[in-house]
Amino acid sequence: QVRLVESGGGLVQAGGSLRLSCAAPRSIFSISVMGWYRQAPGNQRELVATITVGGITNYADSVKGRFTISRDSAKNTVSLEMGSLKSVDTGVYYCNAFVDIPGRNYWGQGTQVTVSS
Repeated sequence: QVRLVESGGGLVQAGGSLRLSCAAPRSIFSISVMGWYRQAPGNQRELVATITVGGITNYADSVKGRFTISRDSAKNTVSLEMGSLKSVDTGVYYCNAFVDIPGRNYWGQGTQVTVSS
């Protein structure tokens, strides 16, 4: 079992910034994609941003220009810098890692982000 450990959520005013971090065990050598997803109350979980081991990023349209994902593949960590936060960004943010061997997704426990207007 792969355990992803998230940190950095909290309460922030609209327009503010937060940084989320996630760490996977360093013993894992084949994480091809890491990313962040979020789930607002009553909504399905949705993609926020992903980054490949080669540094290729993908963002939801709603966060482009405001959020930046980065990764340290040597340490198996991924971070999400969130700026110009809006109330619609409120939700539980989940870290995700796709491990090539055995070819499955793993999830963190989630961290709450609340943006007050």
